[in-house]
Amino acid sequence: MLETSARLLKLLALLQTHRDWTGTDLAERLTVTTRTVRRDVDRLRELGYPVHATRGTGGYRLGAGAALPPLLLDDDEAVAIAVGLRSASDDTVTGIEESALRALTKLEQVLPPRLRHRVRTLRAATVRVRGSGIAVAPDTLIAIAEACQRRERLRFDYRAHSRETTSRDVEPHSLVHFSHRWYLVAWDVDRADWRTFRADRVTPRVPTGPRFTPRELPEGDVAAHLSMRLSASSWPHQATVLLHTSAAEATGSVWPGMGVVEAVDEYSCHLHVGADTPGALVWMITSVDIDFTLLTGPPELVEALRAQATRCERSVRNFSAPLS
Repeated sequence: MLETSARLLKLLALLQTHRDWTGTDLAERLTVTTRTVRRDVDRLRELGYPVHATRGTGGYRLGAGAALPPLLLDDDEAVAIAVGLRSASDDTVTGIEESALRALTKLEQVLPPRLRHRVRTLRAATVRVRGSGIAVAPDTLIAIAEACQRRERLRFDYRAHSRETTSRDVEPHSLVHFSHRWYLVAWDVDRADWRTFRADRVTPRVPTGPRFTPRELPEGDVAAHLSMRLSASSWPHQATVLLHTSAAEATGSVWPGMGVVEAVDEYSCHLHVGADTPGALVWMITSVDIDFTLLTGPPELVEALRAQATRCERSVRNFSAPLS
């Protein structure tokens, strides 16, 4: 009986790899006959696992059932899920914190001692600082994601930064988790242009609209598109500087969402940035720690850069380095 139970668990683990298995392949992996495989498959079905027979190949595939059956995880998968649940317990989606903690508690109770020790060691040595992200209702994220997947127009009320609410009709492209916030990248039908919406300001309407043919993003890649929108064009103060180094060298000093690097030649590149204030622009540009030339920007930025240069020069005017 113990041998049969162990074989059933091994069979289930194979079926959970999400591929079609022929009876012969399973028999070879389990070192049993194909007849035994058929009997074991029937036992799994009796336990509630939806094992489907695949047409044409005489094989088997594990499908989705009406209830969630027990899952078999290898060591790395179990640790990854535990870490993910711990992160989810204080993340940017409202209403899942308690569920994540309950799931984590259940998982830790059944982990083998060696894995439980790894998870607890990681948790004890890790300090998680809450980000500044704004939480979003999971129903909103699901509504947006489903419209993206089904390629259906999404209608919603959108609350702008000024608190003005407008009705929008869009063709959703992607739902993106970027820098502790959720964003919807979509083609705005009424404005005939690409727009980026913060998901926490979206209130979906039902039903969704008609299906549509997906459009190509101008930048081709959604990450590059969103980075461009968030780092420059959506801010009240914008600037472009010429960095005196290659784009490859500069990219390592520019974090996602800070700015967009655009190659000029092998010795220089453009950095496009945006911020709430000219002072913030100064900090962003100088934090890259690369020689630069200001190309475009508001007049206030020029004054802010001069003030920063004067402040730095004045701070070391009377400084004397200690003798070694």
